[in-house]
Amino acid sequence: MQKYRILIAGAGIGGLTAASCLMKAGHHVEIHEQTPQLGEVGAGIQVSANAMHVLRHLGLEDAITAVGVSPGAYVFRLHDTGEVIQRFSLSEEHEQLHGAPYTQLHRADLHDLLAARARQLDPNVVRLNHRATCFTESADGVELRFADGTSARGDILIGADGLKSVVRAQMFGAAPATYTGDAAWRAVVPAERLPKEFLEQVMSVFMGPEGHVVCYYLRGGALMNFVGIVETDDVAEESWTVKLPWEELKAQYRGWHPAIQTIIDAADKDQCYRWSLFNRPPSYDWSTGRVTLLGDAAHPTLPYLAQGAAMSIEDGAVLMRTLGMTGDISEALQIYQRNRVDRAAKIVLQSSANRELFHLPSVAEIRARFSEKDEGEDRNRWLYSYNPLTVELK
Repeated sequence: MQKYRILIAGAGIGGLTAASCLMKAGHHVEIHEQTPQLGEVGAGIQVSANAMHVLRHLGLEDAITAVGVSPGAYVFRLHDTGEVIQRFSLSEEHEQLHGAPYTQLHRADLHDLLAARARQLDPNVVRLNHRATCFTESADGVELRFADGTSARGDILIGADGLKSVVRAQMFGAAPATYTGDAAWRAVVPAERLPKEFLEQVMSVFMGPEGHVVCYYLRGGALMNFVGIVETDDVAEESWTVKLPWEELKAQYRGWHPAIQTIIDAADKDQCYRWSLFNRPPSYDWSTGRVTLLGDAAHPTLPYLAQGAAMSIEDGAVLMRTLGMTGDISEALQIYQRNRVDRAAKIVLQSSANRELFHLPSVAEIRARFSEKDEGEDRNRWLYSYNPLTVELK
């Protein structure tokens, strides 16, 4: 198999995963990251079997399990009474069905593990303070330029630089974004502040008119992750680091289930973040001759299916495989794109559709919609059952 010099713009979860997959396959990789130090903001993240197959391939499954939580089930509840509308098993059943576990962990923990693994393979793989500004592609290579006036050359460039991707913007222009009408609150609460046996160790979705809440445990049950979606005309920045007053969070969930009130009351008053959610249509073109996209740069996804990070992890594994299928870079990138666009588009669209499902205006409509579809059966059939390391590539 031909070995390439591969440049990656962005050291997020997708870029780090791709780097380790590609280095393990024998390629030389440089990750160029704009920040002065590695780190990740955010809170909880969910790793279902489809992503865990790749992390296991990188030797990280045990470490992830050690810092995460294996939830017993996925539970859909009414926002005020907490009545369970539908439930499907995770934990042992998920692993039996799909050959790998379902784990919930802190985003920063996963990022740290991926960064450490990449640096084990090459201590110099990450180049910090390299903010990409543009690239030049030619018949014999690609050059990535940085804000400090320096540049790097390689055979292939992977744009893993997120929602506001510089690489994508140069290739195809800025992705059109439409405000969904939703904003997402996030908070992480130490479990010691909550009552004993407060909520069972499951993935809980409280559904109500004009909003929903997702909550689950992290770090072996030491933390409670809270994500609250509200419908609002107040459009803020599309950033995970914008803080808003706790009092506003509290007011927006007045009348919701006592468990939601308890979590909000226990949250740090100065650590409540809210960002606006924008929808982007699926893209079916990710590549040129030597440049391709990965993760949010390729398929930005709303967080209503808990698969954004999993998709970027899948991307890296499939790209690793396609580069080993042919000695022609352009052909390999087209095979990668061809085998990823339909699945990614389906997840983007399903995530968007879940926004409506979780915000139905009446209990009668919630009951009717969930009676029509078994969420667990559906996701087990096509979402979690996908293995990027073994799926047939066409």
